[in-house]
Amino acid sequence: MGVTTYTQEFTTPIAPSRMFKALIVDSHNLIPKIAPQGIKSIEFVEGDGGAGSIKVTNFAEGGHLKSVKHKIDALDTENLVCKYTLIEGDVIFDKIESVVYEVQFLPSGDGGCVCKMTSEYHTKGDVELKEEDIKQGKEKAMGLYKVVEEYLLANPDIYA
Repeated sequence: MGVTTYTQEFTTPIAPSRMFKALIVDSHNLIPKIAPQGIKSIEFVEGDGGAGSIKVTNFAEGGHLKSVKHKIDALDTENLVCKYTLIEGDVIFDKIESVVYEVQFLPSGDGGCVCKMTSEYHTKGDVELKEEDIKQGKEKAMGLYKVVEEYLLANPDIYA
């Protein structure tokens, strides 16, 4: 099994704690409400949202994916860090064993934050992933972050 690691980051004018609450802690309520064209529902099938919990994201009809399942490995609400693992889904699991994500929200000095994301792709056998293999997933994640950012900018009291 090989491991391929990708990192990316983006900045936003939204405070780190608000982005963390919206994208991590309350995403199961917020995301389907503000992005119903992409995500139908997010449900916890085990646990209450803390470490060890398992959640299923069900995508809207007509997309490439039906659902994915993530296990929350660690949730550090003090340092605004979440680590979780993609454990099931109709993604590229013919090539991938699992994907481990770590997301951290850091203050940027201007009241906003820097969101740092690391993705570790654990591949089957000697499969080698290329950037193109995961580009679509990265673009969708960034699009979702932008939708949340716009929602929080338009609603400054939410998650304040």
